[in-house]
Amino acid sequence: MSKKKAFALRIDANKLAAIEKWAADEFRSTNGQLEWIIDQALQKASRLKKEDNKQGGQ
Repeated sequence: MSKKKAFALRIDANKLAAIEKWAADEFRSTNGQLEWIIDQALQKASRLKKEDNKQGGQ
């Protein structure tokens, strides 16, 4: 299991509102949705190691 690390994120209010709505539509938390978006982008860019890739399958 990977360790999670907290950090502050500054984001435009309109982008955050869109992410919050998207998260609600998919029954995820906003944090969960952001993790999913980041996981998808990392996989697409081939930036994840095979081990890290296992956890992204939500």
